[in-house]
Amino acid sequence: EFSKLLVRVILALAAGMFCLGIWRGESASEMFMAAVALAVGAIPEGLPAAVTITLAIGVSRMAKQHAIIRKLPAVETLGSTSIICSDKTGTLTENQMTVRRVFTGEREFEVTGNGYNPSGNFSLGGSIITARTDPALDECLRAGWLCNEAEMVDRDGRSQIQGDPTEGALLVAASKAGYTNSDKWSRIDMIPFESEHMFRATLHDHPQHGRVVYLVGAVEILLDRCHDMLGSQGDPVRLDTEAVHTANNRMAAQGLRVLALARKLLPLGHTDLTHEDVSDRMTFIGLQGMIDPPRAEAISAILECQSAGITVKMITGDHAATAKAVAAQLGILQNENDRVLTGRELSDINDAELPTVAFDTPVFARVAPEQKLRLVRALQCRGAVVAMTGDGVNDAPALKRADIGVAMGITGTDVSKGAADMILTDDNFASIKAAVEEGRGVYDNLKKFITWTLPTNGGEALILLAAVLFGTALPVLPVQLLWINMTTAVLLGLSLVFEPKAPHLMHRPPRDPTEPLLTRTLIWRTIMVSLFMTVGAFALFLSELHSKGETLDEARTTVVNVIVMVELFYLYNCRSLTRSAFSIGWFTNPAVLIGTSLMIAVQMLFTYAPFMNRLFHTAPIGFTSWLYIITVGLIIFFAVELKKRHSHRHSS
Repeated sequence: EFSKLLVRVILALAAGMFCLGIWRGESASEMFMAAVALAVGAIPEGLPAAVTITLAIGVSRMAKQHAIIRKLPAVETLGSTSIICSDKTGTLTENQMTVRRVFTGEREFEVTGNGYNPSGNFSLGGSIITARTDPALDECLRAGWLCNEAEMVDRDGRSQIQGDPTEGALLVAASKAGYTNSDKWSRIDMIPFESEHMFRATLHDHPQHGRVVYLVGAVEILLDRCHDMLGSQGDPVRLDTEAVHTANNRMAAQGLRVLALARKLLPLGHTDLTHEDVSDRMTFIGLQGMIDPPRAEAISAILECQSAGITVKMITGDHAATAKAVAAQLGILQNENDRVLTGRELSDINDAELPTVAFDTPVFARVAPEQKLRLVRALQCRGAVVAMTGDGVNDAPALKRADIGVAMGITGTDVSKGAADMILTDDNFASIKAAVEEGRGVYDNLKKFITWTLPTNGGEALILLAAVLFGTALPVLPVQLLWINMTTAVLLGLSLVFEPKAPHLMHRPPRDPTEPLLTRTLIWRTIMVSLFMTVGAFALFLSELHSKGETLDEARTTVVNVIVMVELFYLYNCRSLTRSAFSIGWFTNPAVLIGTSLMIAVQMLFTYAPFMNRLFHTAPIGFTSWLYIITVGLIIFFAVELKKRHSHRHSS
């Protein structure tokens, strides 16, 4: 948008100068040449290259931070991200679920061991028990062992899980009780896990009872389908719904993710498993509460985001109490009064009220993937720039709608990756924070380049306009302007692309997406530098041409060198738009020093090499001219530094 506006302004200025010259009686051919020269001088030819290279370098840096950018403009958008909506499991947590507690309806057992290591014990009241000898506990573990799609494999002497980490935790818990592949009963049919149903069901051959179906899923979903529960001796007893809810809430309050397990005995001839088969008359077996510890780096990354004015919201399919406990550990919940909104409550809120509720709520639990899309739209209604994470097929609409869709590289589906703007190769929230920080640095460097190129290109245009107004020869030819723009853009301007990120980059609020690219301060700076360059160059042009009696080629060569030296000195001003050039370190960006040295070298060739004199209609100039040229550059440099100091004092 900025580039389009710039082109319109420059073309209008060129047309206006052409009409002014014709009105003053100048020849159409000369005015056409002047208009072309103005367009060549004013259009920043290096801007497209600078934008592309800056974004590409940002993409390269983000890749090293485990964030793969699929769409180049997303780099710029990252810099203005104001809200990050993140999944919990694997992104904010370690993604190594470990079963800590098992509730069988009448008793609650504690489970030891960490991660996917199958060594551990079961204890009741502090006493270690043999799980396979306890009928209720054994059936609860068997249900998790059989109703499962994950696999436990041994790699380099370490147990690893292939598949969903939650299902992997059920496998590990059963293996701690001695379950092996020989305990796998033949599977007849299965109902796969789907987010709208919140359970998985498998049908198996039963050694004594013909066929048995096991269910694993959300507590509230399975409990509604049960009419009795398994007693401590393995016989069905009356379902104590209150005891189950109490155990569920107790585990969830400890930050455990709780899964319910149930079964139903079916006749031997039953071969097809349908939703109707598991809709009622189920027997509740128990609960397994597992924990996925928060990532240490995620905790610090969330703190940095909050200090940068970025709101982090957690969206999970877990129980509200579990979500609240984990969010408190992560620092997303700041106090006990912070609200946790469930998917069911979310469904009852109308679209008019949702933006306010979504904006004020830090944690969403039991959320279905399609509800993520509603949340993204609601937050965007309040002007937020939203980053949304996801890994499932049903997450794709929300990822596509979000300003930054973030897919998981390890657990994500191809559909979610295809809809996303960014893919995390390590599924880690800290990588999102790093990408946002890099995006802010990229936008800063783009702004520095534009702040550098506009006044210098504007000064070139004003020099030509002054020549038309005063009726003098053109102080600089189109071919000379082309030389200036191409060499300075490559050797000087592009060095700003490599400027390191400013300190305290993540201590300032997100950029307002409605904020113009050039603030009022930068506009005044652009005008000041353009006017100083115009006055200095045009005054030296007239002095060389009339007072000293130099040739037109020598006068034009002086003007070209004035423009180049102003751009060179002003480059050091633009290394920081707010801080003094003396405070950022002269050697922190070697590209600037290399570019400056090369620019001086090629400019010497431009001025003194005979073949360059013939190509560009230039001529050698004397030592006195160089003193004047450098003086103009230094005046502008110190004027900008004084302006920066004044603006800093005024803002503070």
